[in-house]
Amino acid sequence: MAIFKGSGVALVTPMKEDGSINYEVLGELIEYHIANDTDAIIICGTSGEAPTLDDDEHLEAIRYTIEKTAHRIPVIAGTGSNNTAHAIMMSQEAEKMGADAVLLVTPYYNKATQNGLIRHFTAIANSISIPCILYNVPSRTGTNILPETAVTLAKTVPNIVAIKEASGNFSQVAKLASLAQGCIDIYSGNDDQIVPLCSLGGLGVISVLANVAPKETHDMVYACLEGRYEEACAIQLKAIPLIDQLFCEVNPIPAKAALNLLGWNCGIPRLPLTEMEAAHQENLARELKAFGCRK
Repeated sequence: MAIFKGSGVALVTPMKEDGSINYEVLGELIEYHIANDTDAIIICGTSGEAPTLDDDEHLEAIRYTIEKTAHRIPVIAGTGSNNTAHAIMMSQEAEKMGADAVLLVTPYYNKATQNGLIRHFTAIANSISIPCILYNVPSRTGTNILPETAVTLAKTVPNIVAIKEASGNFSQVAKLASLAQGCIDIYSGNDDQIVPLCSLGGLGVISVLANVAPKETHDMVYACLEGRYEEACAIQLKAIPLIDQLFCEVNPIPAKAALNLLGWNCGIPRLPLTEMEAAHQENLARELKAFGCRK
């Protein structure tokens, strides 16, 4: 059974002026997403600035999100690391807190061979009993999970059940879907490729766009899942100018700026990420308005 179908929001981590996590706003965002048809919450991923959260903050954000969500929709905790032992510890803690699944990014900087990836993900998954979603994002990590590797993991490790595919390579995604024959659920990791990936059998998206357009992102995926591709395509194409602005600077700089423009007090990213440039904010504000985004 799939962890979720539809739109999983890659949620930002709102922060106060002193840089600490703003749990009041985080709670408001969670309620906003549940009210606007988001199908799952992904906490402490790339969009949540996981690399600059210390372990205590990271785990507290996961705990708070699980408790606030209260089983209304699944909570998927970002617990991946380029240190296998650290990823095991974080995944075990997330499981104890009641996370519905974990999201495991490929090892970054030190990287790994395909055999190394198999051993890394197997060790993490075997240390817990909840489902694991692999996260393939070569542009950030320098490592690509090949289709054969993902299928091997899905067929040999029972709780490796899904992959967030952000390679942007549709030949690779098609090969993965062909080899998998349904043994691994596929989610888009790119907001501009939701409809094409769903056409290859994907179940949805783990989305930055959903931070500011939750209902539209959900509706786009479900139009695909129900075979209404003309409707889905219309939403996808309408969203492209906004998606372009949400990625005109490195994520989550624009996502946080967008939420602030809509009236959420999400603060600015932690260094080394910086506040969005003024000219880019003007373009972003224009596209938010054109798409009809609102708080």
